[in-house]
Amino acid sequence: MARFRRKTCVALSLFTLFIFGTMMGLRMLKQTEGLGEPGARLQQLPMEERRRLVPVKAILMLPPTVTKAAAAISGPLPGYPPINPDLHIFYYAWYGSPRFDGRFLHWDHLLVPHWDPKVAASYPRGRHHPPEDIGSSFYPELGPYSSRDPHVIEEHMRQLRSAAVGVLVLSWYPSGLEDNNSEPVDDLVPAILDAADRYSLKVAFHILPYIGRNDHTVYENIKYIVDKYGTHSAFYKYRTNTGRLLPMFYIYDSYLTLPAAWANLLTSSGSLSVRNTPYDGMFIGLLVEEKHKQAILESGFDGLYTYFASNGFSFGSSHQNWKTIKNFCDSNNLMFIPSVGPGYIDTRIRPWNNHNTRNRVSGKYYETALHAALTVRPEIISITSFNEWHEGTQVERAVPKKTAQYTYLDYLPHEPNLYLELTHKWAEHFCKEKEQWLM
Repeated sequence: MARFRRKTCVALSLFTLFIFGTMMGLRMLKQTEGLGEPGARLQQLPMEERRRLVPVKAILMLPPTVTKAAAAISGPLPGYPPINPDLHIFYYAWYGSPRFDGRFLHWDHLLVPHWDPKVAASYPRGRHHPPEDIGSSFYPELGPYSSRDPHVIEEHMRQLRSAAVGVLVLSWYPSGLEDNNSEPVDDLVPAILDAADRYSLKVAFHILPYIGRNDHTVYENIKYIVDKYGTHSAFYKYRTNTGRLLPMFYIYDSYLTLPAAWANLLTSSGSLSVRNTPYDGMFIGLLVEEKHKQAILESGFDGLYTYFASNGFSFGSSHQNWKTIKNFCDSNNLMFIPSVGPGYIDTRIRPWNNHNTRNRVSGKYYETALHAALTVRPEIISITSFNEWHEGTQVERAVPKKTAQYTYLDYLPHEPNLYLELTHKWAEHFCKEKEQWLM
């Protein structure tokens, strides 16, 4: 009997070890499967749950095989619409939070005083105090995030791809020359390029004004960007009528530099000419006032864009002027890139600027702007913006929020993804329209 009990105990012990080993094996198999598709499972979870489950280092150190496999997808990504490569969107990577940056950046934006001291005296001064009080009339679904957060970068690319946008136009300063509210952003470029690549998106550069910007410094900027990032598969290159593939650079506030200085850089006879060199590109100047049309032409730019999302704010941003501008561009071999936006409100940082507010009207303002842009048959349309929260031009997901001091605007009665869905709708419409124009 004692021998039988011993045999039974041994058998039960072996059976228990077998069951335990099988369960551990299955568990390890599940974990391995999860690593094989890092984005698919995570994207189904709320952002906070993702942060809890996957440490930041794990995202930053994904196996190279995973990244390359995702980047190698050449057709439509499963679950996402095809992109429209002629739909560009302005993107800002200047936001910071204590967890990633040691403090809030840009969310704590200063209240900008009016240039007239008498008017300025009638409005409050100071700055915002995140996370409850931010420099925006809307509140992001992701909260006052850091542009360095890899989870945020991934979520942004997911939202952009769901909207069928083809090109993210990244606002960029040379390192050390950022604005007073920002930290350096150039070191973020590799992560943004890699993330864009995983969603088959492209990245162009929006060179912002900085102290001392001129033809010499912009030459160095272009050389730096092309040398450092030009071989990345997500680096945007525009195919010209002659078949050349050239990077595209949007130059914000280009009118601050005299046409003669730009001509040194952008005309073939200029002393710093980039034409027909490895640093040649498509250079797009900003049209604000009507007189800038001629200045852009004399400067040697390849095209112009209008940026501002407030219809009527400037000559360039007024929809009624787009036909005239397009005719000028067609007559002078320039590309016209109208900029459309979902609305405009910047009174959380410029409390005196109510007269430039443009109500979103539940998406109608956005669709009106897109329709106006298509009417002039542009080759490219730009969107202001994905996430310029200070000026209320974002299409990024926003949520209702109320504090003791302020009730933020929202997209109700629609869902937080209203403007992403509208962008997707018009991206498809733009493709179909272009097919008709070419017939």
